[in-house]
Amino acid sequence: MAAGYLLAIDQGTTSSRAIVFDSSLGPVASAQKEFPQHFPASGWVEHEPEDIWETVLSTAREAIAKAGLVAREIAGIGITNQRETTLIWDRRTGRAIHRAIVWQDRRTAEACAKLAAAGHEDLVASRTGLRIDPYFSGTKIAWLLDNVPGARRRAEAGELAFGTVDSFLLWRLTGGAVHATDATNAARTMLFDIGRGVWDKELLALLDIPAAILPEVRDCAAHFGDTAPELFGGPIPVRGIAGDQQAATIGQACFAPGMVKSTYGTGCFALLNTGDTPVRSKNRLLSTIAYQLDGRRAYALEGSIFIAGAAVQWLRDGLGIIGKASDTGPLAEAADPAQDVYLVPAFVGLGAPHWDAHARGAMFGLTRGTGPREFARATLESVCYQTLDLIEAMHADWPQAGQGGRSVLRVDGGMVASDWTMQRLADILDLPVDRPTVLETTALGAAYLAGLDAGLLPEPDRFADLWRLERRFLPAMAASQREHKVAGWRDAVRRTLSSH
Repeated sequence: MAAGYLLAIDQGTTSSRAIVFDSSLGPVASAQKEFPQHFPASGWVEHEPEDIWETVLSTAREAIAKAGLVAREIAGIGITNQRETTLIWDRRTGRAIHRAIVWQDRRTAEACAKLAAAGHEDLVASRTGLRIDPYFSGTKIAWLLDNVPGARRRAEAGELAFGTVDSFLLWRLTGGAVHATDATNAARTMLFDIGRGVWDKELLALLDIPAAILPEVRDCAAHFGDTAPELFGGPIPVRGIAGDQQAATIGQACFAPGMVKSTYGTGCFALLNTGDTPVRSKNRLLSTIAYQLDGRRAYALEGSIFIAGAAVQWLRDGLGIIGKASDTGPLAEAADPAQDVYLVPAFVGLGAPHWDAHARGAMFGLTRGTGPREFARATLESVCYQTLDLIEAMHADWPQAGQGGRSVLRVDGGMVASDWTMQRLADILDLPVDRPTVLETTALGAAYLAGLDAGLLPEPDRFADLWRLERRFLPAMAASQREHKVAGWRDAVRRTLSSH
């Protein structure tokens, strides 16, 4: 039988998932497995590398078996991954020298503060599009080299390899034959010049990281290598890699400059395609590589919200107001429209564009008549208002994004199943909100990249024609009401900021 199927490996922060797609990107079979999180000290978050590998291998095998396929029927594997999470391993054995340091980990905060105080912020921003922050891989690599006995000596001798999760998986899948990554993951290390598309020698020197440990950087759609035959009963080519938010951007077919996607999970990540030129943000957003195909890079502005779906979990687990997440929409719909209740969900500080780590959550406008319905509405609306803050910052940084009525927000993630929330999002943004038929856009993006390299799927402009709308939510709120509600939100945020 001809190879007409694609396998997407979606390696996330709390679980690994594998989905088999057919040649028209219809999901055929899937498997998912959670793995433990490790918190060895306050602010530290680690993963056991073998847990990552074993859950990826077992879910991939399970999905292939469920689909009733053999290796030769799979045209390619696409990998998408939790970004910034950092591993260093022995090139001879393939074993990591330490647990993976997860993107959420804050252990290098002091090192980052010293770099900023020494005046290096402009260099980092101009080369990488990023802020100096423990979030990114660079200072995590330096920490491993400085804190694992013998690591720096071995790294300089060429005995060790660094990679983000995609690179580690590629090494394992190919039996150690390939040490590579793609441009989107390289762009999140704080070591990569996104304008020139190369590892930056000045940044490597700044963090004292030897170039010998770095992977080769390739396009997102490329033949990265073949899996070791014993893994799946025969070799399967690895043909696509992209970090999770970039893979979702691809899965949403946001290939034209000005297109925006927003993914609503625990937090929220919004990416705006800015075309072939990186935009330097004046509003504390990140500039990053959206994708690289045929050697050509497309760029994006990225904004992150720390608390989206996590606020709904708080209603359920912290307050006991709801039994399940889907209860919030009906409750919000029944809320008293006369009550102006606002939740600013700064449970772990505020993300873009405020970047206030010391702000803490607050509710405003409570009366004796405020109850579960109003709490539910304020919680869902907080996600809409935070998205508005991001979109406005993006349009301020790149004004052409909002010109000519081209702006539409494409959404995905768990929260978008709520019709009430999506309608309120359209009302608050005063923009159309498009929900696609396939909500698993991250895995879809990885599968598309593999299919593109395999010649099964069309070029981006024609793939965009295959994107299918499930429902478009159009703004329906009166301008006066919207302005009143947004003004109330802005006042609530102002009173929540730590500098207030």
